[in-house]
Amino acid sequence: MERSPASQVDDLQSVAADIRSAVRTVIEGKPEAIELALVALFASGHLLIEDVPGVGKTMLAKALARSIDGTAQRIQFTPDLLPSDITGVSIFNAERRAFEFKPGGVFANVVIGDEINRASPKTQSALLEAMEERQVTVDAITHPLPDPFLVVATQNPIEMEGTYPLPEAQRDRFMLRISMGYPVRAAEIAMLDHHGGGDPLAELRPVTDAATVSRLAAGVRNIYVHHAIKDYLVAVLEATRRSPDVRLGGSPRAGLQLLRACKAYAVLQGRHYVIPDDVQRLAGPALAHRILLSPAAQLARRGVDEVVQAAVDGVPVPDRD
Repeated sequence: MERSPASQVDDLQSVAADIRSAVRTVIEGKPEAIELALVALFASGHLLIEDVPGVGKTMLAKALARSIDGTAQRIQFTPDLLPSDITGVSIFNAERRAFEFKPGGVFANVVIGDEINRASPKTQSALLEAMEERQVTVDAITHPLPDPFLVVATQNPIEMEGTYPLPEAQRDRFMLRISMGYPVRAAEIAMLDHHGGGDPLAELRPVTDAATVSRLAAGVRNIYVHHAIKDYLVAVLEATRRSPDVRLGGSPRAGLQLLRACKAYAVLQGRHYVIPDDVQRLAGPALAHRILLSPAAQLARRGVDEVVQAAVDGVPVPDRD
């Protein structure tokens, strides 16, 4: 029997609360980053974590993977990494006299792409098909990826030595981009107390399984969105495209992913419908990494988050009746 929207919301909230509590035992003082990671997980999206080294980017990804008891693969992106290291390769088996496919690092429920912008653009592009279509094609043979499938990629700021900027097509595949930031003093002291004597990940136990996450993510797709909310979301996208500070605005794919993220966020807040606040809350994380600023905006040192917020502020909010 099909469960009611209210029951689906309760189920997801309960599982999300367990995952949230588990990850918080490893990541101190970053509730917002954890919340957005949960949004990406249940919206069947991918997460890009950008910040300086040493603030917990990889730790967050590993904690999320372990908490859902899914298969996890970590790919360390380096300048000499090959596309076949990510997707896999066909190898000739002399005994069987046939080619066999050896899966690459992308075949897992949670793929942790560590320092993704240290690899060349050619290698980065090996993830495009996997992230969009959840499959890999090698030698004209298509191999489906596990379900759920989540890429959590970390990158250092492009100003750092040995980094390459992510191509626009690659950035557009990520549903959300977040920045960890340094923890507040109390959280950093707590981290020294709790993590100074060992590896906190070793003590983290799974609180759910991949099949449950997949089932709940499927239910998120059915969350109700009023036509006025969809109109509001598209108006926000159009505002980014019209902005004089923007050279490349939000794409149609960005709109689809923002809508899916809003559905997941609504459920995490205990609702089975989306409201304008959800669009406003997620517009920055969902759009900022996809937008290219104009040369004039760059010279004026306008921040991309600032430009997205200005676009959101300039769009009338639909009636809440």
